[in-house]
Amino acid sequence: MLKRVALTTAVVLSLGVMASAQTRVITTIPAGVMTVTDWYKQSVYDPMDKKIGTINDVLVTKDGKVEVLILGVGGFIGVGTKDVAVQPSAVAMTDKNNKKYLTMSSTKDELKEAPGFKFDRTTRTWVPADRPASKK
Repeated sequence: MLKRVALTTAVVLSLGVMASAQTRVITTIPAGVMTVTDWYKQSVYDPMDKKIGTINDVLVTKDGKVEVLILGVGGFIGVGTKDVAVQPSAVAMTDKNNKKYLTMSSTKDELKEAPGFKFDRTTRTWVPADRPASKK
């Protein structure tokens, strides 16, 4: 009877360890990581400290790597805004007045000349702005 209890306990404990390993719970946050809210819906400024746009989306690969930032440029209060795709490395984050501050070396005019994109709600992807919308 004691052997059966010991064996059952060992099996239950090993299943618990395996289940815990499969959930991939993180018990501490790694140093140097940033929250997506430091990027998403944040303004981006040029080297002359003029606002050139707002990050409208953060695109990640299936393994979680940030691959593309969608930057809305031009327009007024969202009307006439052109969405362009930029590499994350093109946007630098600094601190200004104890707040996160995003900058690019590009100008608003340069970004307005870049190819535009639009979000296709049917396919849930960003597509060239001149492409016809997908049909349901």
